[in-house]
Amino acid sequence: MKTLIIIPTYNEAENLPSLIRGIFAYVPETDVLVVDDHSPDGTGQLVEEMSKLDGRIHCIHRPGKLGLGTAYIAGFKYAIAHKYDAAFEMDADFSHDPQHLPAFLSAIKDADLVIGSRYIPGGGTPNWSLMRRLISSSGNIFARTVLRLPVRDCTGGFRCYRCQVLEAIDLDTVQSRGYAFQVEMTYRVLNKGFIVVETPITFVDRRLGQSKMSRSIVLEAFTYVLSTRLNSLLSGRSRAKISYVHRILPPPPLPQRLEDQQLSPSMQGEVKPGAEQEEPSNQKKATFAIPPRPTRRL
Repeated sequence: MKTLIIIPTYNEAENLPSLIRGIFAYVPETDVLVVDDHSPDGTGQLVEEMSKLDGRIHCIHRPGKLGLGTAYIAGFKYAIAHKYDAAFEMDADFSHDPQHLPAFLSAIKDADLVIGSRYIPGGGTPNWSLMRRLISSSGNIFARTVLRLPVRDCTGGFRCYRCQVLEAIDLDTVQSRGYAFQVEMTYRVLNKGFIVVETPITFVDRRLGQSKMSRSIVLEAFTYVLSTRLNSLLSGRSRAKISYVHRILPPPPLPQRLEDQQLSPSMQGEVKPGAEQEEPSNQKKATFAIPPRPTRRL
């Protein structure tokens, strides 16, 4: 079955090669799509060079910074057009640990959307400051309360969608561009009656580069939540009884930490002339099967 990991980038040349090595170490059968917003540091050109040597790597080049939400929409449309079964959202800055990817692929077997959650047992933000934890947790509580969502981490950006879900949502009508995009997508998926599960993740600060968070992004999320709730009140939808299908998964056993396994020569760096190379193993790779979507239990 085909899976695609979508990674929006802007000036992530420092992080991206190591991140893709980590992804292929844990899920070598997946593809990676980088959506680059014309990074001045040459991220887009770097991905093009990598893609020439590894057919699992793809790139969409955009003319400038158009927002996180539109980057994911472009990636979702690519996944649908190329007949992928599931599509991931993943940050380029190592906040999302590739070690969690096998757990997502296991969880998606019985779900339509899997959210990596920081706010359920087993999840966490170990190196965040007290202020950042307060802002993030308050934002989640605000969105959950105002929109009446059961999801504990509705702003989390480490996710896996079945492509049937993405097809069922009118992607061209999604309005949010920044981090409100995650809240909007959560709201749309739940109100369509799809099955949403949360799996715990450990979320850490970026290793290299600068954060893209800004006041305008926070304000957009706040405005989206209030306007959506107001629209539901005016239309009478708030009185409708919607039975959400939502589950919280226990902490899964994490795989052993892997380093650069099953990688192409392009991902392993230069090989010194005359150095002996090991023969490729004939051992069959394990694959993650994604069965047809389960019947909704509404």
